[in-house]
Amino acid sequence: MKTIFYVDAFNLYYGALKGTPYRWLNLDALFRQLFPKNEIVGIKYFTALVNPMPGNPDQPLRQQLYLRALKTLPNTRVIKGHYLSHPKTMPLVNPIGGKKFADVIFTEEKGSDVNLASHLMFDAFTQAFDCAVVVSGDSDLATPIEMVRNHLARPVGVLLPQLLSNQKTPRRSAKLKQVATFYREGVRAGVLGSSQFADSLTDANGVFTKPKNW
Repeated sequence: MKTIFYVDAFNLYYGALKGTPYRWLNLDALFRQLFPKNEIVGIKYFTALVNPMPGNPDQPLRQQLYLRALKTLPNTRVIKGHYLSHPKTMPLVNPIGGKKFADVIFTEEKGSDVNLASHLMFDAFTQAFDCAVVVSGDSDLATPIEMVRNHLARPVGVLLPQLLSNQKTPRRSAKLKQVATFYREGVRAGVLGSSQFADSLTDANGVFTKPKNW
């Protein structure tokens, strides 16, 4: 089946990749392992450009290198939303010395979920795929998934982006599971480990390498 994958980058990173050695992830290799019978005709990666943060000034550079790596893959598009960062007063979970609130830098991603839903519905309407796979745990995507299935008669699966472990019970999204044609609860470390880009890659601008602290 001709299949397009719709990747919620924020969910994928924080659900399966953060703090692991698997962040230099080749999405095409990953999806070929997980769905060997599907013909990959598109991978759409929905993200936003991060800003340098105190204590992590190289974060934007690492992200740009990874986006550059993704663009070496066939049929892969990076669709960008944006981040908003601003000071915000938040309540403390465990108040200390009578202090109940703290000022923090609050960062939120804007646009990626809307972009993903819009691309999913447009591609279904124009019959760009026989099957779609949404890589996200965001229950807000349940409505467009359900609409594509019920009104446009296209199967939509969900891959919940989390690192599976024998020691942990996988989290679930009941809402997404209810509306999806098929549902997978995560990815094993071995599959992520065997789906990495080479340390050095080449594109139209020359040779570039995986960030050292990845």
